[in-house]
Amino acid sequence: MDLYCVMGNPVEHSRSPRIHARFAELCGQQMDYGRRLVPVGAFAEGVAAFRREAAERGDTARGCNVTVPFKFDAAALADRTSERAVLAQAVNTLRFEADGRIHADNTDGIGLVNDIVRNAGVPLAGRELLLIGAGGAAAGVLGPLLDAGASRIVVANRTIGKAMALVQRHAALALRHGCTLEAWALDEVPGDFDVVVNATASSLAGDAVPVRAEVLRPGALAVDLMYGPAAAGFMAWAEAHGAVARDGLGMLVEQAAEAFELWRGVRPPAAEVLAELRAALS
Repeated sequence: MDLYCVMGNPVEHSRSPRIHARFAELCGQQMDYGRRLVPVGAFAEGVAAFRREAAERGDTARGCNVTVPFKFDAAALADRTSERAVLAQAVNTLRFEADGRIHADNTDGIGLVNDIVRNAGVPLAGRELLLIGAGGAAAGVLGPLLDAGASRIVVANRTIGKAMALVQRHAALALRHGCTLEAWALDEVPGDFDVVVNATASSLAGDAVPVRAEVLRPGALAVDLMYGPAAAGFMAWAEAHGAVARDGLGMLVEQAAEAFELWRGVRPPAAEVLAELRAALS
């Protein structure tokens, strides 16, 4: 049996096993996907143990998803890394090759883009975007947002130095796409935007939205990378100011679909699984 898992700490809350089990069922793929709690500071040992234990049972460990706090550890462990993961400096998907090497990718950003464009029906080409935050979550999505053809992206962060560093790292990609890429402090963001993405932990902490409402154009799409109760505050704020609010559940399913295709060579029906998951959660 081909084995996959999600590794994190904590990890018991992860919906990835349910999502990938449904992908496998719909695509006729024989695989097993589980959760593995890895001690902090022992990610490499956790990966080695997963592969070793699979082999001892006569199975084959083929890959894993990586959640907090191991996305930087996963990047350091890889033998080959995709361009988008290099830019993000973080990895959420590992594929174990037949020759023993490890291929690393970050599917978070393309998952967000696919959810916005395919599921929300909002084109990103030629649009102006505000990305709130400059941490790991923001770093994971900025490259694919640039690839999607936005005309202008502003990265806003409480510590502007972090925003400037993220912008500088993506400057060549922005130039390649003809996108204006800027860094601003949260309370100094100029203008308004077609799409606003909250990549901070403000929702999770129950804090107030860290930007003024004027950043929202009438009818703008406002996306929180959190989902469920954690996204409720940001979504209520967005709707109260005339925006269309969306949580991160679609991104979760779409990034999983990218990982599934990377592993199995088959594109799963992400929209169908997203609809099922939303119905179950509601």
